[in-house]
Amino acid sequence: MEINHIKITHLHGIGSQKAEILRREINVISLKDMIYYFPYKYIDRSKIFKISDIKNKTTYIQLKGKILHYKYEGKGNSKRLTAIFNDNTGNIKLIWFKKFSHIPYLYKIGIEYILFGKQNLFKKQITIIHPKLELKNKFHEKKLGIHGQYNTTEKMKKVTLHSHAIKQIIIQILDSTKIQETLNNEIINDYNLINLDEAIRNIHFPKSNDLLEKAKYRLKFEELFYLQLNILSVTKNREKHLSGFFFKRVGNYFNNFYKKNLPFELTNAQKKVIREIRHDTNKGKQMNRLLQGDVGSGKTLVALLSILLAIDNGFQGSIMVPTEILALQHYESISHLVKNLNIKVALLTGSTKRKNREEILQKLKNGEIQILIGTHTLIEDKVKFDNLGLVVIDEQHRFGVIQRSKLWDKNKISPHILVMTATPIPRTLAMTIYGDLNISIIDELPYGRKPVKTFHIYEKKKHELYNFIRKQLQIGKQIYIVYPIIENSEKIDLNNVKEGFNTIKNIFPEYNICMIHGKMKQEEKNTEIKKFISGSTQIMVATSVIEVGINIPNASIIIIENADRFGLSQLHQLRGRVGRSSEQSLCFLVTPSKLSNNAYKRLNVITKINNGFVIAEEDLKLRGSGSIDGTKQSGYILHMKIANLSQDEQILIRARNLAIKILNSDPTLENPQNILLKQQLDQQNLKYQTELARIS
Repeated sequence: MEINHIKITHLHGIGSQKAEILRREINVISLKDMIYYFPYKYIDRSKIFKISDIKNKTTYIQLKGKILHYKYEGKGNSKRLTAIFNDNTGNIKLIWFKKFSHIPYLYKIGIEYILFGKQNLFKKQITIIHPKLELKNKFHEKKLGIHGQYNTTEKMKKVTLHSHAIKQIIIQILDSTKIQETLNNEIINDYNLINLDEAIRNIHFPKSNDLLEKAKYRLKFEELFYLQLNILSVTKNREKHLSGFFFKRVGNYFNNFYKKNLPFELTNAQKKVIREIRHDTNKGKQMNRLLQGDVGSGKTLVALLSILLAIDNGFQGSIMVPTEILALQHYESISHLVKNLNIKVALLTGSTKRKNREEILQKLKNGEIQILIGTHTLIEDKVKFDNLGLVVIDEQHRFGVIQRSKLWDKNKISPHILVMTATPIPRTLAMTIYGDLNISIIDELPYGRKPVKTFHIYEKKKHELYNFIRKQLQIGKQIYIVYPIIENSEKIDLNNVKEGFNTIKNIFPEYNICMIHGKMKQEEKNTEIKKFISGSTQIMVATSVIEVGINIPNASIIIIENADRFGLSQLHQLRGRVGRSSEQSLCFLVTPSKLSNNAYKRLNVITKINNGFVIAEEDLKLRGSGSIDGTKQSGYILHMKIANLSQDEQILIRARNLAIKILNSDPTLENPQNILLKQQLDQQNLKYQTELARIS
């Protein structure tokens, strides 16, 4: 039975209600979707342990033995039932904390049972809490083996679509289906893969641990291979068909700026990136380059030099950013940097007045404006350039795929594209999400910059922190204090920016304090930021709205309240608001004393590590690829069913190298041995376009 296009309602017991729940909750529509819904964990019941062989590292254990006696322990709410279970090699303690009155009547002393459960360490003794017990003479052999467990939601459980039900649905499909192969024999043999039918059956119902591992490897390899084949075939096609502007000369604008206006000596990393961009824009093909650089590494300066290169060759440049704050900062800093160069820079955002907007649009169209900086307003149809040659997209992960691509259509020949991110991207994510882009990295800070020192402070010691802050204010320092929410909520008891603003005013009455948050009007935000830039306010109380776009060198201290509520990447971005001068900057992470294990790990990483690229790798390990900023917007991650980019880098590299090898010899996949690959790629692209339309 061909399962790709057969709807899940084809199955016995799946009516329209259950089908709709499956679609909404786990994106299962067809039979193929269902068999590619893999278990999230496995319970190994293939072995019956001896109590004498149990090690406390084993999570689940299965035993064969008898209950020797029961005992009630504790009083009142702490009352519990315990039992001693024996298998002739030793004893183990069983514990029931609730609903245990029927247990001694149900499971008799001296009768042989098969016991299964998760072992725990209770008062330095290995125990099993609420074990499952079955009579030995009624125990079915089918229960021996490795059992997959499926993630289900509350809505699924309400219509009886629990883990066992999912298993039964998959059995129903596999009983009437042989899974068609998706890789050719040459790949299967060369890479020592099991066939797809065997892989699917063993991922759901493993015959052994060895076959389960082989099934995982086969499915991960295939998933990553087609992902890379897709990305790299798009790149090949673009390189073949998409021409680009020649930036043939380095002229007066670039040279004069470099000699007279450069604010500081470029780092070797910045120089290397500029050479890469110069090479890309001088070969007649459209540049598509991703520039990664840690916070404060000087990406904006590289972007400006690239735009000056475009202007030297008769083209315009634009910079698109996600927020008006960042747009304003770019406008002011770039206008200052190019002063005396006779370059017209304009700012276009949602707040631009109608009269100014019309004037900007007219000057842009006739070529008077050479650099346009703005938010998503730049992609509006009314925004027309005279000759757009280079588009810079800053903090690109905040834009959807369609938003970004609209800038490509602002010229008959697509302009060169430079996308920038201050959120360093782990190697595996870069190969996956941005595998179609050439990647440049700025991994040095400008000369004279010092790494920010970061400290974790518990709330009970905040008074000591405030005493230190007062001393810093007295010597002219400016300070950020960041809160996670705007107003307090009954559901979440967090420090909030409005209460924080009043608290800080009371603690530091002798200083001027400003506040900024996402619900303020843009004009209000701009006013408050200008006060802080000018130094007329000494403390800025804010939400994470300042995560990007605030560049105030004199602000050398940042306090992040409830830091345990922020992700690693966001903490690193917020910390990047300081450390923008030669002064030693400090970051204080304030949290309650009680922290979750994950929160503690995040804080431990951020206090010890300043390198954003290392932090990005740690973030990937802690959160997984699906939670990293930008993955939804890219579209590609939506298809990740089994591969884990934090763990499967070696598989990804092998899969990518194979895709490169195939496309180098057969770019259009027309050779007979690659026809199956092309068919699979076309099917995936059709689904990808559907998903893309949904997210963009």
